[in-house]
Amino acid sequence: MATKIFVNLPVKDLKRSMDFYAQLGYSFNPQFTDDKAACMVISEDIYTMLLVEEFFKTFTKKAIADASKTTEVILSLSADSRQQVEEQVKKAVAAGGTTPNEPQDHGFMYQHGFQDPDGHLWELVYMDPSAIQQQG
Repeated sequence: MATKIFVNLPVKDLKRSMDFYAQLGYSFNPQFTDDKAACMVISEDIYTMLLVEEFFKTFTKKAIADASKTTEVILSLSADSRQQVEEQVKKAVAAGGTTPNEPQDHGFMYQHGFQDPDGHLWELVYMDPSAIQQQG
């Protein structure tokens, strides 16, 4: 059985977040989407639950990090090419996100990322299998 991952993220404005991620090409499972939460489908095994902050608070007694001021996590996703990394970052910026860091080229690995409207950090990573073999 494959393990599925559900990442829960607090958001200030659910509609704004859904619009942002829809522009990046992600879809939402309507069965698990309402006015408090949206189930964003990243892949067959990866989902992000966008939860309105007040609803998110019902899952924890701890304070919610303000992702626009502090880094709580960097969410990393694999990409099929360097071009796909850059295309996704460009889509994110066009949709209202920002790029807090410059791209990193490590030869065998290329990464670049964006910050969504709530400040959550996303990293896209392409690993070149042929370059990995050359380094080994």
